[in-house]
Amino acid sequence: MAEQHFHQKLAFFEKAGYSAADSAANFVFMTMVLFQLNFYTDVFGLTATAAAAILLWPRLWDAVADPIVGILADRTNTRWGKFRPWILFTAIPWGVVMILAYTTPKGWSMAALVAYAAITNTMLMSIYSMNNMPYAALGGVMTGDIVERAKLNSYRFIAVNAAQFIVGGFTLPLVAKFAAKHASGGSVGIADKQYGWQMTMTVWAILCLVLFLITFSTTRERIQATTREKSSPKQDFADLWKNNPWKVMWCWTLVHFSILSFRGGALYNYYHHYADKGAMFDWLQKFGLVAPAGAPTAGGILETLGYIVHVNGTDLAGSNVADVFNSIINMLGTGITIIVILLSTQLAKTFGKKAVAATGFALATVGTLAFYLLPPTHVWGMIAITALVAIAYAPTIPLTWAIFADVADYSEWKVGRRFTGMVFATIGFALKSGLALGSASFLWIMAGFFNYDTKLPDAPDAVKGFRVCSGIVVGLLFAVCTVLLFCYQLNKRTTIQMADELAERRKRFAPAIPSTEAL
Repeated sequence: MAEQHFHQKLAFFEKAGYSAADSAANFVFMTMVLFQLNFYTDVFGLTATAAAAILLWPRLWDAVADPIVGILADRTNTRWGKFRPWILFTAIPWGVVMILAYTTPKGWSMAALVAYAAITNTMLMSIYSMNNMPYAALGGVMTGDIVERAKLNSYRFIAVNAAQFIVGGFTLPLVAKFAAKHASGGSVGIADKQYGWQMTMTVWAILCLVLFLITFSTTRERIQATTREKSSPKQDFADLWKNNPWKVMWCWTLVHFSILSFRGGALYNYYHHYADKGAMFDWLQKFGLVAPAGAPTAGGILETLGYIVHVNGTDLAGSNVADVFNSIINMLGTGITIIVILLSTQLAKTFGKKAVAATGFALATVGTLAFYLLPPTHVWGMIAITALVAIAYAPTIPLTWAIFADVADYSEWKVGRRFTGMVFATIGFALKSGLALGSASFLWIMAGFFNYDTKLPDAPDAVKGFRVCSGIVVGLLFAVCTVLLFCYQLNKRTTIQMADELAERRKRFAPAIPSTEAL
């Protein structure tokens, strides 16, 4: 019977431990999505053209590296499994390169700075592939139980959103705090901000190292392919091309992750240049988050983290009003997402992963298009739509990664061979390509259609562009994802049938699993 393998439960500590590494990855990923563009232009000192190239080409190289890592990971055989060793041995290099990528060399020429940024960003993206691609594949071999996989990915993305909550809500305040300390009571300059970024990323890097070690020590690989037949990478690609669900999810991933990086850059500028600073100031004042300019600091955690705005209501242009409001918006959306993710497993069990994901993206499309209709003073509307889009989008986050594991199962089901690493590596290629195209296309659209000059971000055309990109363009991209999900072939009934049949094959093939693992 298939039931023995279908009900392959994982302990709480293993699911929680698995989630730690993706939490770590998001200290790089969300910093990249939310802040990297502005770090390069506003802190590192690059032009918009140079920044766009550095955001585009290293990520495209990283996309090419993913299939290479997938081929190597599928052919890795150690006492720890195929994928866990990659997490262990990339942990320290990850932390070192993470710090270097957000360090600004002193006294270098512009050409040297461009080269440094390109090299360190390429190194960071490469290490990201070598760690996160095998990590994603690991979730597909820890259990063959499709319900348990959904639970595993729920744990994973609760941890992810906890990291995103921290990054979105505390990175900028920590940078400002370290910068102010470096300024020693004087006016904070660009060198102080550069120091602030370096120290903040050092804190994040140390945390990443600890989280990677937790994942390695708490997880196990259980699923083995139903055949040990050796194959070439060429054969892997040929068999993968027969997988129609993979084709749909590859396109979906490309568009989806374009949304994330495009939206991150657009919304940062939306809140800093379109949203009315006076309206944001009034909103923050209602919650006691402002103080008169020159007033003594009151102390406390909010003051320590830079969440108190010290400025008069009539002098807001150079204040941190937009930073604080934007950070609160980030934390609100992420906090709601963490809560709603808890519902994803039950929703998937009831309706199927495809139905839940498609519905979530359709609702996110409507909410994002509505964002365009808001006037700059309607801060409560910005908050309300952010919350509604988070509620609609949240259940899709863990389910789409569980869908990728189903896609890997589909290849094994149809062609009799499993190449989990290759599936996740090619999905990773689409992911990285999407991130690259999203950031670069935002700058291309702004320059091509709205005459964007980074030295004049408050020009009327630029402000209009920030509004259009944040609402209409992102909404249309969500709509494309919705259509692709409706084209996806593996519905609830098919995934259950596939899991049952594969479970029967694996039961005949797999050796008995020992109760403990020697390390």
